[in-house]
This record gives sequence, C-alpha cells and structure tokens, in this order.
Amino acid sequence: MKKTLVLFLTLMMCVSLFACAAKPAEAAATPAPVATEAPAPTEEPAPATVQFTDSVGRVVELPADITKIAISGPLAQIVLFALCPDKLVGVASKWDATAEQYLATEYYNLPELGQLYGGKGELNLETLLASGAQVVIDVGEPKDSIVSDLDALQEQTGIPFVHITATASTMAEAYTKLGELLNMPEEAKTLSDYCAKVYARTLEIANSAQKVNLIYCLGDTGLNVIANGSYHAEILDLLANNVAVVDDLSSKGSGNEVDMEQILLWNPDVILFAPGSIYSTVGSDPAWQQVNAIKNGTYYEVPMGPYNWMGFPPSVQRYLGMMWIGQLLYPDTAQYDLYTEVATYFKLFYHSELTQAQYDALVANSIGAQQALKPAA
Repeated sequence: MKKTLVLFLTLMMCVSLFACAAKPAEAAATPAPVATEAPAPTEEPAPATVQFTDSVGRVVELPADITKIAISGPLAQIVLFALCPDKLVGVASKWDATAEQYLATEYYNLPELGQLYGGKGELNLETLLASGAQVVIDVGEPKDSIVSDLDALQEQTGIPFVHITATASTMAEAYTKLGELLNMPEEAKTLSDYCAKVYARTLEIANSAQKVNLIYCLGDTGLNVIANGSYHAEILDLLANNVAVVDDLSSKGSGNEVDMEQILLWNPDVILFAPGSIYSTVGSDPAWQQVNAIKNGTYYEVPMGPYNWMGFPPSVQRYLGMMWIGQLLYPDTAQYDLYTEVATYFKLFYHSELTQAQYDALVANSIGAQQALKPAA
C-alpha cells in the first residue's frame, strides 16, 4: 500500500513539472499579436528624361531637369538671356561693347559658341561638346532645312537640338513654349504676358493710324534697305507704309542694296538710319537733301544698346523698336511714357536698372529734334 502511494505521488509530481515546463514553450511558440502601421505607399521616382515636341514637330528626348543650355545664334541668345541667363553655357557671339553698362559682368566671360545660321562663323562643335550643354535651342524663323539640320547635329553631337519659332507677332507664344521646355512656367509667363500686352497695344496704334511713308536705310552709304515683306521688316510693315518694295527680297539683315535714284523715286516722308550708317552726314549731302525726309528733318537714327532696337538680329529687342516707332510716328495715339516703357523692358529682359541718363543717351538721335511728321497722302 505504501509503495502504491509513493508511486502515485511520484507520478503526480512528474505531471506537474511537465506542465510547468510546457507553458513557457507554448507562450514562446505563440507570441501575443503586436499592432503595426500599414506601410507607406512608395513614391514614383522622378523621370530622368521627358519628351518634348518642338515648333517644327520634332519629338526630342530631353533631360527632365535642364540646367545647362547652349544657343544656336544671337537671336536665341537675346530671347533666352531674358528667361534664364544663369543656365547659358555660352554665347553665340560676344556682347556688343554698349552692353557693358547694362549687363552683369559675369555674362561677359562665357565661351563663344558661334552660330548655326547666318553670320560670319559656324557653330563651334568642339566648344559646344566641352560646355556640358544638355540641350541646344534654336529660336526664330524656321529655315526650310531646319528639320534635317537639327536631326543631323543631334546625331553628330549626341546633344538634343530643339527649334522654337518666334516672330514679332508670336514672341508671347515662343516664351510659353520655352517655359514648357525648361520647366519654368511662371518665369516664362511673365515675359509672355509682357510681349502679348506690348504687341496688342502696337496693333491698336497701327490700326488707328494714317500710316506714314517710310524706309529703313543701312550700310556705310545708306543704300541698303529693309524691304517691304521681308522677315526683318515685320515692325516697319506693321507700323508704317514701308515704301521700299523690291522684286527679290533679301533674307539677310543687311537688306537689299539699291541706288540713290531708287530712293528718290520712293521719296519717303520718314527715314530711319541704322546705327553706324550715315545719319550724321545726310543733312549736308546734296543728293540726300532732295529726299522729303531729309529736306523736312524727319529722319532718325535707330537706338543701339545693347542691340539694335529694330533687329540685327530680329529678336525680342524689336519690342523696344515697336514702342519707339509707335510713339515717334503717332504720338497722339501712343500716349505712354517711353522712358518708363524702356526701363521696364530693360529690367525684364536684361535684368538691368536703366537710368534716365542712360535712356537719354540711347535716344539722343532718335526723338525730339526733328519736325512734325507728315502722314502718307
């Protein structure tokens, strides 16, 4: 009996010990649930490249973040300097000496890239490749060969080339397109809105005016003219009766060469002389004194600084020409303060504060001294 009791008690102790040992094991095998937050959704990485359709329908793959820009020529240089001067890796040609008083000095030391069309030089591909440019931008009137030209250069250099069409009447749209290209919509909108406002006002002036007979003379002898209907004559044709009509239009900024007999036949009431032409001597020249504009004192020199306000190249600075000619020819209609208008332009497009003294020097031969203008008969 005692043996049986001892065996029973021993068995019960073993069972108790086994149960105590089993509980921690079970607890370890089935841990209590822990509350966790749902994983945050992963953000899509920004694209490295984007596709852009330029003004001539070419679809070009570009870096999504463009910080280094090359330009194809002086026209593009003027347009893009207004929008993104610190992104330019070079200039098409060195700034004119007159620019020094207006522009920040850091923009003078950029490499010279040359230009794709026109001018004396060609696009310097070696300098372009060394510049680190992510894109080359061409701005202006598209040449007939523009698509094949840009495709060939893009293949040759491995750098994307794009064309943005810009004329006197479409500069606002050009800036909108550039804002899309460079992901600078707000900065581009400021310039686009300005261009749209100035051009609309110029149209109102032109449409309400009895237009003046006028020609624009260039060259050492003054016997080159910007002919009616040419790309370089957009502003003249808009605001005046450009009587320089020729059979074979020149596409060059130097215009068409004519002779004194032809100028006497046109006999304009107003003549604009390009900077560096013969404005200072025509008043005492017997041949020129036979022309109405010289006889009446209604001839003017186009302002120059930092570019020719009438073009050469025919870029956005022609908006200065619009405002100047509009008030010169039709002061009763163009009732704005020209200094204020020009100073606003300089601030937006040259990032420069134009003083009254600088303005007075710019227009010294351009306004104020001549007689009242005669409208066309």
